Amino acid sequence: MSTNSRSDTKDLGADGSFERDQNYLTTRITADGRDGYPVEAGRYRLVVARACPWANRAIIVRRLLGLEPVLSMGVCGPTHDERSWTFDLDPGGRDPVLGIERLQEAYFARVPDYPRGITVPAFVDIPTGQVVTNDYRQMTLDMSLEWRQFHRPGAPELYPDKHRDEIDEVAEAVFQDVNNGVYRCGFASSQRAYDRAYTALFARLDWLAERLATQRYLVGDTITEADVRLFTTLARFDAVYHGHFKCNRQKLSELPVLWAYARDLFQTPGFGDTTDFVQIKQHYYLVHTNLNPSGIVPAGPDLSGWRAPHGREQLGGRPFGDGTPPGPVAAGEAVAAGHGA
Repeated sequence: MSTNSRSDTKDLGADGSFERDQNYLTTRITADGRDGYPVEAGRYRLVVARACPWANRAIIVRRLLGLEPVLSMGVCGPTHDERSWTFDLDPGGRDPVLGIERLQEAYFARVPDYPRGITVPAFVDIPTGQVVTNDYRQMTLDMSLEWRQFHRPGAPELYPDKHRDEIDEVAEAVFQDVNNGVYRCGFASSQRAYDRAYTALFARLDWLAERLATQRYLVGDTITEADVRLFTTLARFDAVYHGHFKCNRQKLSELPVLWAYARDLFQTPGFGDTTDFVQIKQHYYLVHTNLNPSGIVPAGPDLSGWRAPHGREQLGGRPFGDGTPPGPVAAGEAVAAGHGA
């Protein structure tokens, strides 16, 4: 079974296991323009949905690196139909820069009748209106490496050369068992597939907790790409994955090390101020009608704990290394009042 618009575009294996479609448009925007898309200020638009964890990564990295003045951002609404994410939050239901109602239009401009998932995040070439890439894992790395000339003064090194192998190793384990693991639990169509995913998820969370018990961040002593990738899943854990996806051995708030780690990041500029809990819940509970046919969006959980002291400073570490925190959220890009913690 495939869906054509979700950030969780998927198929089910013969044993009922969730298998993510990982075929993306892999064209890259690079400093040398070798794929035909050179890094240029104002040329590209990052299209996201705040509800989507993969897109949330790109929002965080863009903000941490200070790319807002040169890379505009279009924000889709939290829900969509089988065709596409839509710009229903914008006046008239159209993206004000691209002039389109559906992200699908940008995909079709690049590949007519594009047959795969219409996913976020995506880079769109503004002059042609065509999607350049939706390869979310490479997109954030390229923002760190290829867009350097436009980084703000004091931008952190999210993918430092000396730690890249370790970042890649940790990030891959996190992807398989946690980022994708929660979906493997939620979309499993057999008990065996669910049990296998559930076991792997919590084994990996236990592994992460052990790792983070003695160090503030996943790799080295600063925030890296690995932390960004883990955070967006942890931020959604109690609000969505614990109940909706049956990831219910414990809540995040019942896992002391991971809960403190997540709060530490949440309270760091760039993380909590890009997290929209209302849209997160609306997306999962309204779009996944096979899991939640009533369409009822839960009122909880209580979000006040996200601002509680975390005590992680005692482990040392320097969040931004030799850099500095990002400034205030760009005008017009703040999470709506009442949607955060």
